[in-house]
Amino acid sequence: MTGSAVLGGGPATVEGPPLKAFDFSTFKGFQLTERFSMQFRAEFFNIFNHPNFNAPNFGGNGVVAISNSGNFTNPAFGQIGATRGDSREIQFALKVFF
Repeated sequence: MTGSAVLGGGPATVEGPPLKAFDFSTFKGFQLTERFSMQFRAEFFNIFNHPNFNAPNFGGNGVVAISNSGNFTNPAFGQIGATRGDSREIQFALKVFF
């Protein structure tokens, strides 16, 4: 057994493309006084902005599936109609400790 058959998927199971996201964060601390300190944070989600595609014949979460894209005998087999996940997001923050 190989592929999805190991997990109980039958021979008609179509696997979609993998989810690829690379997140990165960096922090810098500053001592303001003996009692107060501050931290600057920069966080990047999906920093390389890699597109993540839905599985063929997926419909849900507001996505309309390409009809018969999961049917092996249809010319539309394997077509993907939408992406999933978010595009690149960047956030900055200041955190104060006391």
